[in-house]
Amino acid sequence: MENAMRAWQTTSWVSAVLLSLAACSSSPTGRNQLILFSDSDMNNLGSQSFEQMKQQLKIEKDPGVNRYVQCVAKHITDHVPQSKGFQQWEVVVFDSEQVNAFALPGGKIGVYTGLLDVAENEDQLATVLGHEVAHVLADHSNERLSQNQITNAGLQITNVAIGASDYAQYSDLTMAALGLGVQYGVMLPYGRTQESEADMLGLDLMAQAGFNPQQSIELWKNMAAASKGQQPPELLSTHPSHQTRIKDLTNKMKAMPSYNVPHPTCQS
Repeated sequence: MENAMRAWQTTSWVSAVLLSLAACSSSPTGRNQLILFSDSDMNNLGSQSFEQMKQQLKIEKDPGVNRYVQCVAKHITDHVPQSKGFQQWEVVVFDSEQVNAFALPGGKIGVYTGLLDVAENEDQLATVLGHEVAHVLADHSNERLSQNQITNAGLQITNVAIGASDYAQYSDLTMAALGLGVQYGVMLPYGRTQESEADMLGLDLMAQAGFNPQQSIELWKNMAAASKGQQPPELLSTHPSHQTRIKDLTNKMKAMPSYNVPHPTCQS
């Protein structure tokens, strides 16, 4: 009993120290974050996970689809400062009916072709890509993994996967920590605060790139229609509801500066 109490006290003390050291970290919006891992560690995890996905998922071969997605993604990432330890972004289109996309540390972007049926134009696709890239810029995967580490839920990932020696054995855990489901579908990867933060940062990114931020509203209306009422109530979900997202984006646009940037042309 005494040993157990001493171990608990030690763990609590370590957690408190780590929390105090991380208190000075903040997101691009000024929100305090718990960040325990280096950009290098996170980039390695993201790159390994992405390579595994490319090996196991079907990649879209249509050149027109690839040109279109690559064009929109490039306009977004061209406005991202190179401050995360990687030189360029890699974009892959996966042939899947999933209505989703993701971005991983290390500059990796994946887009499922099912998204292109819901994001009806380049502005709406830019809404999604800006949002996903914002997750990387705001260190949301690092924050998620750090929170797991403090609660001891991420010890296997921290001690093994980051070391890369036994990555395959712990790949599912790593995928989950990066915001990816076990079957490579994005399944409630971030909390409401992180999702809302990515919405706001993504809106700025797409506007800076010349895309129409008003189309973010239409995108989420399309998302709501595509979900056919299957989204759980907001209180039971870590994501904001479609209605909350639309309201928050509308309010954000009222306060946004205007960007005199030519609108990109990605659709032929």
